Amino acid sequence: MGTNPFIGVIFHWIGGFASATNFIPFRGIKRWSWEIYWLIQGFAAWIIAPIVLASIFVPHLFTILHAAPHNALVYAFVWGILWGMGGLTFGLAIRYLGIALGYAIALGLCTAFGTLLPPLFHGQLGAIAHETSGQIILAGVAVCILAVAVNGAAGVSKEREITTEEKLEAGEADFSFAKGLAVAIFAGIMSSCFAFGLDAGAPIARIAKAQLAASHRLDLWQNLPVLVVVLWGGFLTNFVWSAILILKNRSIGQFTGASGTNPMRSAATRGDTLIDWDPRNIAAFERLTPRTLTLNYILAILAGVIWYFQFFFYSMGQTKMGKYDFSSWALHMASIIIFATLWGLVLREWKGTSTRTKLLVATGLFLLIASTVIIGYGNYVKAMQ
Repeated sequence: MGTNPFIGVIFHWIGGFASATNFIPFRGIKRWSWEIYWLIQGFAAWIIAPIVLASIFVPHLFTILHAAPHNALVYAFVWGILWGMGGLTFGLAIRYLGIALGYAIALGLCTAFGTLLPPLFHGQLGAIAHETSGQIILAGVAVCILAVAVNGAAGVSKEREITTEEKLEAGEADFSFAKGLAVAIFAGIMSSCFAFGLDAGAPIARIAKAQLAASHRLDLWQNLPVLVVVLWGGFLTNFVWSAILILKNRSIGQFTGASGTNPMRSAATRGDTLIDWDPRNIAAFERLTPRTLTLNYILAILAGVIWYFQFFFYSMGQTKMGKYDFSSWALHMASIIIFATLWGLVLREWKGTSTRTKLLVATGLFLLIASTVIIGYGNYVKAMQ
């Protein structure tokens, strides 16, 4: 199958929707601390799902990984470790800023670094900037960054305007623009390391592509083995930090039903967090019912599987973007922010804000959509040359 930027954009949009949606199940988890459900979703997202799906679509997965150059495996894994730091702090950015704003700022920065630095590292950025199609794509990246600035302005306005009660109703009891901005900047920079991991794993993808061709299968799946290696690195970082928190907070008992606190509840702690408590049974205040515990596991695993699908479709979209596949990162990040902004509207994260703030949100969303159209068109121009 050859280059098809239009299909590539569709795949990136599907992946963006998956990424923007994966935090939603977290809001339904009851009385589990962050480190518990984060570790469970991470195991599902970064270990189980990548191996299972790559094994299904790519014949002889572990033979391919065994045959891959040692340097490609090491660099992809190390970049995954660094990306894991970004993914770890990204969860905190969502906690402090909410879904819409947290995604917009953290991933906007991730867009700029992850899109521009790999071709700069390979000495390709100058040549790209001298071609009409490359200039169009770079203009699209610039529009995306402008959209991030607009969303940042919306965040400042929001913090000044909404009340504590409105923060609680939106599930943003810990909303803090200053803290969230600092965390989001770090998360955005480190999250861009995922693009470097995919770039470093290109030799693995080439081996997978040859194996797929020999098995008469689509080369659409060639990047799935690369995801396995990069995500192993990301899991290591998140596992270490989650384990530290579990030991520090003595929360290990929550795996079997002890009670904790979910900082990402969808509303203030009113009746729904007490639904499984029997006031006549004091022990119930210390334990989750088997039904609630099972549901917590299901929601955490669901969040992880949904998260993985963002890169499942990203890897497919990247194969369709042709020479300028580096622009896949900008398309992916912009689509995530678009759907996160829409989720923020659905969840009423902007309730209580002024018309001016809502106009900034709408403007940022429009610019993000425009950026994906511009980048997609730039790839189309290149494909037609």
